[in-house]
Amino acid sequence: MEPETLVRDHTIYACVMGSRAFGLATEGSDTDRRGVFLAPTELFWRFEKPPTHVEGPAEEQFSWELERFCELALRANPNILECLHSPLVESVDDTGRELLALREAFLSRRVHETFTRYAHGQRRKLDADVRTHGAPRWKHAMHLLRLLTSARDLLRTGVLSIDVGDGREPLLAVKRGEVPWPEVRSWMARLVEEGETAARRSPLPAEPDRRRVEDFLVRVRRTSALQSRPYDEVVQGVVRGGGVGQR
Repeated sequence: MEPETLVRDHTIYACVMGSRAFGLATEGSDTDRRGVFLAPTELFWRFEKPPTHVEGPAEEQFSWELERFCELALRANPNILECLHSPLVESVDDTGRELLALREAFLSRRVHETFTRYAHGQRRKLDADVRTHGAPRWKHAMHLLRLLTSARDLLRTGVLSIDVGDGREPLLAVKRGEVPWPEVRSWMARLVEEGETAARRSPLPAEPDRRRVEDFLVRVRRTSALQSRPYDEVVQGVVRGGGVGQR
C-alpha cells in the first residue's frame, strides 16, 4: 500500500497547526496540516512494515501512524501534544475521537523537560543569528515565546491550550521586529523561570498513563485485524495458487 494511500484512506484525525491554530495567523500565513493514520493490522504481518510517518500528499501536510504518534506523545513531544489540542480539527472518525479522549493520559510533568529542551535548542539558534546577523529571526523568536508561555501555563494548570488569546498582539509585535532583542531575551528568561517554579507545584502526574494508551492501541489493532480479510484465508489462497513450498 502506497504511503499516500494510507493517509488518504486511513486517516483517523486531521487538524491544522502552526500560526492558524495558535491564533497568530496573518495575511499570507501557511496552512500546516497534521494528521494521524491507522495502518491496517495485516500490513504489520509482512517483513516490510508500514511507514511511521508520511509527508503529503498535499503541500504542508504531515501525518504519523497511530503507534508512532502515541509513542511520541507519551514522551511529551511538544509538536505531538499540541497537535492533539488543535482548535482547528478538519476531520475525525470514531477512532480519532477515542484518541482525543486520551489527551490527558499523555500529559505529565515530563513536559517541563521536553518543552524546555526544545526551547533551549531554539534559543541557541536565535543567539547564533544575533551573533552572525545582528538580529534574530523574529518569527522564530515569536514562536519560542509562545511555546514557553504554553509550557508554563500547562505546568500551572494541567491544561494545554495552544491559542495565544490576548497574547496575540504582543507576540506579533515581536514578529515584526518592534521589540528590542534585549527585551525579548528578558521575556524569555522570565518565562523559563516561571516554568521552573510551576513545574515544582504542577498538578500534572509525574508520568503519563502508558497502560491506558497501550490498551487503546491494542484494542484498535485487534479491531482492524478483525475487519481485514482473515490471515488463514490469505495463506490458503497462496497455497492454492502454488505460492507456498516453491523454491
